[in-house]
Amino acid sequence: MAYMSQQGYDELIAKLQYLESVERPAASAAIAEARDKGDLSENAEYDAAKEWQGKLETKIAMLKQTILDAKILDTSRMDTSTVQILATIGLRNTRTGMEMKYTIVSATESDFRAGKISVETPIAQGLIGKKVGDKVNIRVPQGDIELEITSISY
Repeated sequence: MAYMSQQGYDELIAKLQYLESVERPAASAAIAEARDKGDLSENAEYDAAKEWQGKLETKIAMLKQTILDAKILDTSRMDTSTVQILATIGLRNTRTGMEMKYTIVSATESDFRAGKISVETPIAQGLIGKKVGDKVNIRVPQGDIELEITSISY
């Protein structure tokens, strides 16, 4: 089951519609064009188009499965006393004093540049269930960091 926001769900639906209505016909057209060029046994363009189509169909199938497994969470009903999925958490690195803010989202919605981290990351796993004022030690690839939770909102 993939927990996500309504916005994340809507983005997945839009991506699926794009892949099915734009990318799929383009892949079929590329195969048809390559097929018209003659001998398929030595046609690299045909092989590339078939490979593209295969990867596209896999992506579409995975997206459909994610949508089927999706559970949309209503953030207006969520408890703000502890960190949960879809929470926006204010953090302070206790060593450097650096302030940061992340929203914990499903793996399909994650976008580090936008401040959305996957619930599957070490940072999110270390924060789930904690409260404002709690300090947590989290092991990341660069070593251990201590973060203090300064705020929780939705």
